[in-house]
Amino acid sequence: MTAVPLRRNRDFLLLQVGQLLSDAGTQSTSIAYPLLVLAVTGSAAKTGVVAFARALPLALLALPAGLAADRWNRKRLMITADGVRVLALGGLAVTILAHRVAFWAIPLVAFVEGSGAALFAAAHPGALRAAVPARQLPAAAGAQTGRQAAVRLAGPPLGGALFELARALPFGVDAASYACSTVSLLAMRAPFQQQREPDRSPLRSRLGEGIRFLWGHRFLRTCALLFGLANFLGPGLLLVVVVVGERQGLSGGTLGALVAAFGACLLLGSLVSPLLRRLLPVRAVLLLELWTWPGCALFLVWPNVYVLTASILPTALAIPSTDSVVHGYRIAMTPDRLLGRAESVRSTISLLIAPLGPLAAGVLLGAASAQATIALFAGFGLVLAIWGTMSPSIRTPPSVDQLNGPPGTGPQAAP
Repeated sequence: MTAVPLRRNRDFLLLQVGQLLSDAGTQSTSIAYPLLVLAVTGSAAKTGVVAFARALPLALLALPAGLAADRWNRKRLMITADGVRVLALGGLAVTILAHRVAFWAIPLVAFVEGSGAALFAAAHPGALRAAVPARQLPAAAGAQTGRQAAVRLAGPPLGGALFELARALPFGVDAASYACSTVSLLAMRAPFQQQREPDRSPLRSRLGEGIRFLWGHRFLRTCALLFGLANFLGPGLLLVVVVVGERQGLSGGTLGALVAAFGACLLLGSLVSPLLRRLLPVRAVLLLELWTWPGCALFLVWPNVYVLTASILPTALAIPSTDSVVHGYRIAMTPDRLLGRAESVRSTISLLIAPLGPLAAGVLLGAASAQATIALFAGFGLVLAIWGTMSPSIRTPPSVDQLNGPPGTGPQAAP
């Protein structure tokens, strides 16, 4: 597999900067939410409820968001999504400062923030393809993973430190980050979609076209199912790290550092991703991530939060290479007029189970033991690894050389 160097242009840099800032705010509140819930209620199960509420809209609203992204102006949709999140997070920060925060308000704000993320995510692939040539999309996806890794490294310790200074601070910073994302979007010049005639066909027909496209490509379909189910593992395991660490007496800053270690390995993985994509076949890159998930079973032998954190770090090293292949290929292979719908169908399939990860982790941590929780996650990871190894679609994936086209376009791969 040949790695394609990425030519960074102005619009791509603006998109990256805006996302860097908003992702940093999001990562800071990823640890601030459970810390706030623990401070207000002391309940591990309720931390899972809030994480569930934040992740649920990504699956629940993916289909309508995708239809909107293919019908209306994608830039305006992304700006609207950022604006809604500014108001929600800013309102929560004000409530905390006034010492009037109630538990019900926390999952409500988390749900609103997740809803904005769903709308933003549906329109974002169009912004990426507007700035990057089709054949460079795997490299662009790898660069995005590197950006996310950087904020995973800085965001959690920042969130933990800000929370220790003042409970409202990480939520105020998150609101400001979405405002910065809005500014970067306004500065981008390229249109986020090609010229298109209004599609006045029934909603069912338009949605069905996106479903048929994704389902007609074995590689895209298998990746959506396989790696979507893997989304059950990551958020749940990170929540276990926070809750178990808190039970073992770690401070908010230390917990943030443990979560940041995952981000550090993501960053390192993004740096070596071009080398791996050049040296390894696509199948090996995909299986590399899958076979690291069962490693969390080490916690069953030595139930210590530091051991649990170390056991998931190899997965963080492998994820950037997998993402660069899966996300880059998917965006490049989907026609622009179907991009929002195909992405929404993929999101629904892949993210439907994601909210259940932190929910299951929170419930099990409250009702059973940490060892029982990790046993469930390790077994689930082993099933996915075996499935991926046996899958014919993963065994014979497409090549990056099949991705061609000028910026803003994508070839229609044959089923």
